[in-house]
Amino acid sequence: MSKKIPIGIVGLGLMGSSIATCILAARHEVTALVKNLDEEGPARKRILNFLEQLHLEGVLKEKPGEVIQKLTVTTDFTWLKNHEVVIESIIEDLNEKKRVYHQLETVLSPEAIIGSNTSAIPVSILQQGLKCPQRFLGIHWGEPAHITRFMEVICGKESDIKYALKIITVAETWNKEPSLLRKDIRGFITNRIMYAMLREAFYLVENGYATIEDVDRSLRNDLGYWITFAGPFRFMDLTGIPAYLTVMKGLFPDLEKSDKTPALIEKLVAAGAKGVSNAHGFYPYTKETAEKWEKLFVDFSYEIRKTGSKISAKHRRHLKSWSTQL
Repeated sequence: MSKKIPIGIVGLGLMGSSIATCILAARHEVTALVKNLDEEGPARKRILNFLEQLHLEGVLKEKPGEVIQKLTVTTDFTWLKNHEVVIESIIEDLNEKKRVYHQLETVLSPEAIIGSNTSAIPVSILQQGLKCPQRFLGIHWGEPAHITRFMEVICGKESDIKYALKIITVAETWNKEPSLLRKDIRGFITNRIMYAMLREAFYLVENGYATIEDVDRSLRNDLGYWITFAGPFRFMDLTGIPAYLTVMKGLFPDLEKSDKTPALIEKLVAAGAKGVSNAHGFYPYTKETAEKWEKLFVDFSYEIRKTGSKISAKHRRHLKSWSTQL
């Protein structure tokens, strides 16, 4: 699957457009399925803007206007016939997703991979009732999908791992560093760890131990300092394992374990808060400051991509060097 096969995408919302951008930038032809062709104009404009960002940052060498010509948008499932990989990126609605999969199975070959960009619904549930559940996988992207190196490939109970390994191989040509989950679990890797962190962060704020600003500041300047270089297990290796066991024994019993959602976020969402997208979030924003934060996030994402790419290249060189010495 190293050749530049055409890739199918179902859904061209913000995330679907970002996924399409990533795959187009990797020189694949992309066939995107939408509900209504009225979506095509805004989606093309969004994708072209993303491609222009990649070009400006030196990530994309080709002209964005030429690259986007490889995008075909349709409402007809039959146009996905002969595609070896189709990625679904629609709303997190089980019935809507199942409807898409059943329609895809009427046109795709039994060996074609169907992947879902779900982050909330277990893969094992999504693949239930399919004719060929063994070729169904979770393919979890991070936002912004065209910039980050993140991807998780998840096997459901009925998935054949050979399809997961194929996706990992092709995703590496998209400048991704995929992680493989051999067993399905709700939330996968990063969401499970992130939401455990969020639960503790809300606990500290809601119980008066620290402000939102202080929690953010501590995590930026500690976790944010090392986590692009090393994950938690490598970091424990680098900083001494025994101390972590000692802290775990005392701290684990004291950590927040509630299964209730925090009152602070319930109140914000009920008041209509969406974050910078509508200038209403945990922090105060004007329309102008919200737009500045969005731009800062994009700029920062590119800087982290550059740093992460350099570190990953060094990791690979070290691993190759060490493996030849063993």
